[in-house]
Amino acid sequence: MSRISVFACESQPIVLEGLAKVLAGCEDFDYIGSAPALGDAFTAVRQSQPDIVLVDHASGLKAVFEFIADVKNAAGNCQAVLWVHDLAEVDCFRALRYGARGILKKALPITALIDCLRAVARGDVWIEGSPEQSPYGEDRRSAPRLTPREKQIVQQICEGLKNKEIAQALSITAGTVKVHLMHIFEKTGVKDRFELAIQGRKLLGLDSSGVPKLGPRSEELGQPDLKYTTLLGE
Repeated sequence: MSRISVFACESQPIVLEGLAKVLAGCEDFDYIGSAPALGDAFTAVRQSQPDIVLVDHASGLKAVFEFIADVKNAAGNCQAVLWVHDLAEVDCFRALRYGARGILKKALPITALIDCLRAVARGDVWIEGSPEQSPYGEDRRSAPRLTPREKQIVQQICEGLKNKEIAQALSITAGTVKVHLMHIFEKTGVKDRFELAIQGRKLLGLDSSGVPKLGPRSEELGQPDLKYTTLLGE
């Protein structure tokens, strides 16, 4: 059985000691080290190429998002899990768009930590409370019958585009995009764009190797786009 190598960017020794003990008790994990700061962590990740890097957000979200994007470029097989005390939904979406594959709260039980790391290692996206963690998630998403146009729109949502940008890309109106989104929500059972971005590749029947990418203007980290948290967006 292939073991999952884990590196942590975390400054608190007691947290790291607990993490090391937890992973040592699992046969499928290798805890390979830690660094207290993002710069040191990036150097270590680039050299050791772990499967997963756990990233604390004490350095600030802007710096963390830049770190996640840099890791994706320098260590493509390494998946980032944002390890937080709490995170607003808009920032969860931004983290996914920058390449995070998991968002894990430190207050969750140890079983959630293990579930998250295993899910991310096999290529899934893991967020507490997302459909993959709910007991009814699979049933309500079994084989949704999306039209070719609806599939195109789902793909564009996964790319982080707004309705106007989707309309321009597909040569349709923004109003038509909204209508398609309403149909997609009804067919798939997803509740909003955020959930659709997480579940998009699965709904399209694709592998989970891709992640929501940056939209054309999402490099402006200091100004999160709150429209992504609305139901239909603009």
